[in-house]
Amino acid sequence: MDALLLSRLQFVWVIGWHILLPAFTVGLACYIATLEVLWWWKKDDVYRRLSAYWIKIFAVSFGMGVVSGIVMAYQIGTNWSYMSEFAGSIMGPVLAYEVLTAFFLEAGFLGVMLFGWNRVGRGMHFFSTAMVALGTLVSTFWILASNSWMQTPQGFEIIDGRVIPVDWLAVIFNPSFPYRLAHMATAAFVATAFFVGASAAWHLLRGRNTPAIRRMFSMAMWMALVVAPVQALIGDAH
Repeated sequence: MDALLLSRLQFVWVIGWHILLPAFTVGLACYIATLEVLWWWKKDDVYRRLSAYWIKIFAVSFGMGVVSGIVMAYQIGTNWSYMSEFAGSIMGPVLAYEVLTAFFLEAGFLGVMLFGWNRVGRGMHFFSTAMVALGTLVSTFWILASNSWMQTPQGFEIIDGRVIPVDWLAVIFNPSFPYRLAHMATAAFVATAFFVGASAAWHLLRGRNTPAIRRMFSMAMWMALVVAPVQALIGDAH
């Protein structure tokens, strides 16, 4: 077990958790925003209770996703230091854009989403929830832009042994980016649909056949029915 294999094992352990937790929070944030829209529209308190229930789970998953992402960022600079030196002029700014545009947006409204039920109006709480959901999707945009550029790089020159960007639009919107972004976002919705559906099924099997649980199970299964085939088509197009 040389340093290269150990670095790979360490990195795959972190990124294995990181792909699960943020993907789940992307879909879950959109699901919570949908619940609040339905609560506002139908005036049915079942949707409010479901939203309050899943917000707590979202907070834990979001926190763990942030922690694993920070560790992964350090590993990119240590385990793969030559890659960082070689391509850091592109990967660094793109990941910085993700922090500035997405993470700050999520973090800014997360507190209102978590603790604002009895402190702000219904409209403000929904707006905060929608901003958190938007932030997770913007984060997906930048992360997939960086990862897709690694697979299908363009818009750069190699000068003195380092990558130098010459066209940022070409860098970001590289050939595989649209497919990979759509595929990853759909994967987040698939993962969340089955996680929510499994949670509802567990309650139903234990005899907790309440309107909220039945509604949660129905929404999850309808969502999975729609997005699972769509993801297969996007993957084939990619």
